[in-house]
Amino acid sequence: MNHEHKDGCIFCDALKSANDAENLVAFRGSKAFVILNRYPYTSGHLMVVPNAHHPSMEYLDVETGNEIMALLNTSIRVLRSVYKPEGFNIGTNIGDVAGAGVASHVHFHVVPRWSGDTNFITTTGMVRVLPEELSQTYERICQAWNKLE
Repeated sequence: MNHEHKDGCIFCDALKSANDAENLVAFRGSKAFVILNRYPYTSGHLMVVPNAHHPSMEYLDVETGNEIMALLNTSIRVLRSVYKPEGFNIGTNIGDVAGAGVASHVHFHVVPRWSGDTNFITTTGMVRVLPEELSQTYERICQAWNKLE
């Protein structure tokens, strides 16, 4: 099933662009890619995104699903080496009602977690405090990813 999209899909735009640093694309596979979340919950918040534009994972072919799982595993390895998290949240939000920020193009979040990483600022102020700039996160993730290859 082909799910057409109108102009403006951030994932399709990043996939088409040659400027990976500007778009925060950390790795490109044959069926999926890894991109940093521009509005991360924590440092190292990655997303694994299929190249194919579909609103839900059941439309993905088996090869794409397999590559996404492999990229999720590699993302965990990279994040463990760079940030030493104590745990992870990994998942996807399918549909607007489920909280999907980009509901038309399914994507999978990999969020490193540490004990005490949620505090009163996040809870009461709806603000996130990150210990490094996004460009530094991008450099660290790309360096660690290249070491694994």
